[in-house]
Amino acid sequence: MNMTENDTTVEETLQLVSFSLGSEEFGIDILSVQEINRVSSITRVPNAPKYVVGVINLRGKIIPVVDLRKRFSMPSIATTEHSRIIVVELDTRVVGFLVDSVRHVLHVPKSIIEPTPPMVGDIKSEYITGIARLDGTLLTLLDLEKILVKQEVVL
Repeated sequence: MNMTENDTTVEETLQLVSFSLGSEEFGIDILSVQEINRVSSITRVPNAPKYVVGVINLRGKIIPVVDLRKRFSMPSIATTEHSRIIVVELDTRVVGFLVDSVRHVLHVPKSIIEPTPPMVGDIKSEYITGIARLDGTLLTLLDLEKILVKQEVVL
């Protein structure tokens, strides 16, 4: 949006971290992201939900790690050099999300975000806050709070 001398409005934008799962691209609010790490040693936890791949030790703090592919019922793949763990804070809990790769930090105008369609692929639409069209690509915006219900975050 161009501003003139008499125009005092500025278009609101969201700052997002984008990441990929397969050929799909997703975005989460950068304000919830604490850090992004390479995949290190993940310790399995008995009786954890199937999409919780285990825990990591992050500077003395034990963090559960959720495989978003498993959470979204996508086929599993082996981790690669591009795989990352996005560490986020949900309420007062810290959780890591395993993703195929982290792409960019984006500034997305709120005006280009479209409402969530009733069904998006295999991903439940309740996890999605909207869809943004960026240069011919669709960016699915996720609601991290809804991906994990509070009982599932506790290990």
